[in-house]
Amino acid sequence: MEKLTKPLSGYLMIFIVIALLPTIGISFANKQVLLGIICTLGFILILPGFFTLQPNKAMVLILFGAYKGTVKDNGFFWVNPFMTKTKISLRVRNFENKPLKVNDKIGNPVMVGTIVVWQVQDTFKATFEVEDYENFVHLQTDAAVRKMAGKYPYDDFEAENAEVTLRSGVEDVNHSLEAEIAERLHHAGIKVIEARISHLAYAQEIASAMLQRQQATAIVAARRKIVDGAVGMVEMALEDLKLKGIVDFEEEKKAAMVSNLMVVLCSDRAASPVLNVGTLNQ
Repeated sequence: MEKLTKPLSGYLMIFIVIALLPTIGISFANKQVLLGIICTLGFILILPGFFTLQPNKAMVLILFGAYKGTVKDNGFFWVNPFMTKTKISLRVRNFENKPLKVNDKIGNPVMVGTIVVWQVQDTFKATFEVEDYENFVHLQTDAAVRKMAGKYPYDDFEAENAEVTLRSGVEDVNHSLEAEIAERLHHAGIKVIEARISHLAYAQEIASAMLQRQQATAIVAARRKIVDGAVGMVEMALEDLKLKGIVDFEEEKKAAMVSNLMVVLCSDRAASPVLNVGTLNQ
């Protein structure tokens, strides 16, 4: 678990280092070789302990294999020179994953690209729980995309089912993706700020066929709407003619009129009227 620590100020130790320089010179000048050697070794040992830390940076300290804490304060510091210092960025980072070929809920191959915004939250986990936390983010994102895509179909061709799809359920899908990635990256001390789909398309091998299916579905839906409207118009026309007593149709004539009106209203081309110059019975 991450443990915050406060190291010594580097400015204090730099004065000690500066003070050692004249001491070393005086010692050797007065032939106090042992003192000069000790001061020189002290000077050499102290120098590696200095480090600076910028905003949104952290330093993980390790002494002979033991975790001693993490420094997150900004400034100039000094620690035990035998400590191993590993700097980690705490800045918000993002990457756009190139489109990945995955299978949707019904097995169709689709191309899904993602954008993930993330940040290191626990430096201990990021350093010791995984080998390379940046590579871990990329690999686990790919795995999360595959799992998320398998929960939803690309599109819903049966509108009455009202099922959430990759194409139409953007908010639900992005929330599912974010939750899936966050669960996987939690073990590495990574916080997922945002995850969303940036690219979505059928795989090339089925794109043409699926486009035809979408077009066919759109045509069927449009024709259904036209038929529903035509039925209502014919019903209204017959009802108005009957109420106003304009003409009284026999069942056979009524059926013929309905048929003609439906043909005219549902046709995808302009009607070409044929005038009857004879009697109504012709």
